[in-house]
Amino acid sequence: MTFVAAAVCPHPPLLVPEVGGAEPVAARPAALAAVRQLTAASPDRIVVVGDAGDVPAEIDYGPATAGTFAGFGVDLSVSLGVEAAVPSAPVLPLSLTVGAWLLATAGWPGARTALGVPSGYSARQAAELGQRLVAASDPAERLGLLVMGDASARRTVKAPGALDERAAPFDAAVAAALLGVDPDGLLGLDAGLAADLLVAGRASWQVLAGALVAATRDDTPRAAWIGALGYDAAPYGVGYLVAVWIRGDAAREGAGE
Repeated sequence: MTFVAAAVCPHPPLLVPEVGGAEPVAARPAALAAVRQLTAASPDRIVVVGDAGDVPAEIDYGPATAGTFAGFGVDLSVSLGVEAAVPSAPVLPLSLTVGAWLLATAGWPGARTALGVPSGYSARQAAELGQRLVAASDPAERLGLLVMGDASARRTVKAPGALDERAAPFDAAVAAALLGVDPDGLLGLDAGLAADLLVAGRASWQVLAGALVAATRDDTPRAAWIGALGYDAAPYGVGYLVAVWIRGDAAREGAGE
């Protein structure tokens, strides 16, 4: 499998207009723009990667699964696949439900699956999961990743976890690694500190890092990848980061060159 592009987005339920209502959510247009850049790289399949909470192992979700925003007072379910999910209880965690909504809203018509990542996975476990994603399929298939994850929920005194002075430097390090297409920077994130800071994206970002390490192991140098940071703010005391990683030749192909 050829890994060609990734979009990194936060997953607050407010990102979805039916949940956010009239609340201005600046991360929404940035996230949709990032997903459209991902799809413009012409992947054959997109895997949505996101936090699955305190589960013992990763969970693979097929296109016949769905998630719901009923817990936020909204009668809205989102199918992962293009077709409606088979009648059953929604199973996607919030991170993947928001990711499925982003793909649907961006108009992605292609194949997609999802991967729920245990929040307790170490950097090594997460990186190995990313490496397996790249190695597992037909080498001719073009893989895109939509990686969902909030940064620290302790950025301000009114944040969900209250203020922690370590939160802003932690989030800044993540932003720098995303902008610089730096998998080592992501793999170096401290899991214990991330847990203290209520960071929901740490393990999923490290899956992304592992995927890039695997994709650049042979003949594609990391310098061939382009990184862009589309959003970096903490409007509700929670860090939201939006970024795109695109392999240079994939960006040219997506632009029709």
